[in-house]
Amino acid sequence: MYRRAFTAGLLALGTLSALPAQAQQLSLGAISKYLNTIKSAQGSFTQINADGTISTGTIAIKRPGKVRFDYNPPERALVLASAGAVYILDRKLNAQPETYPLKQTPLSIILDRNVDLTRAGMVRGHSYDGTATTVTAQDPKRPEYGTIQLKFTGNPVQLRQWIITDGDGNQTTVILGELEKVSLPNRLFYIDPELEKLR
Repeated sequence: MYRRAFTAGLLALGTLSALPAQAQQLSLGAISKYLNTIKSAQGSFTQINADGTISTGTIAIKRPGKVRFDYNPPERALVLASAGAVYILDRKLNAQPETYPLKQTPLSIILDRNVDLTRAGMVRGHSYDGTATTVTAQDPKRPEYGTIQLKFTGNPVQLRQWIITDGDGNQTTVILGELEKVSLPNRLFYIDPELEKLR
């Protein structure tokens, strides 16, 4: 569950304003520019899991490549991503964390140092419903890891929600809370101090 929760929670980072208001579909270049302005932020998220259950928690993000998710009780899970690795820790079990490469989630394309949605094969859908621009993207080199669907509104530009579809077809939705631009220390994303707390 927590592996899915990670891929579903990895990008709750988008209510930061970066572009002027627009009354039409946002271009892929404009969306890429907006995402690249998000450097360090924290806030909250609500997650609708594939089985219909709801999880909440707080997120800290430091691009490129670093994110921390603290899930509220009853889950009490912790997910950290740093230096190309993802650690999923269930604090209730006091066990060693599950570890796997960050590149195994489609959200790794958003945490890249330079987000470029115009890259060939990355975007599978790009539409506008009169209110929001929706972009569905995948890593063209790793399509087996699934897709991410991002929904943006304007005035100012904000990432409102996203849906992860994993390689098995399971979908998880994240609704984003207001995020605050803050300076975050790198140590916040280290797994060893969290393991020490459990000893």
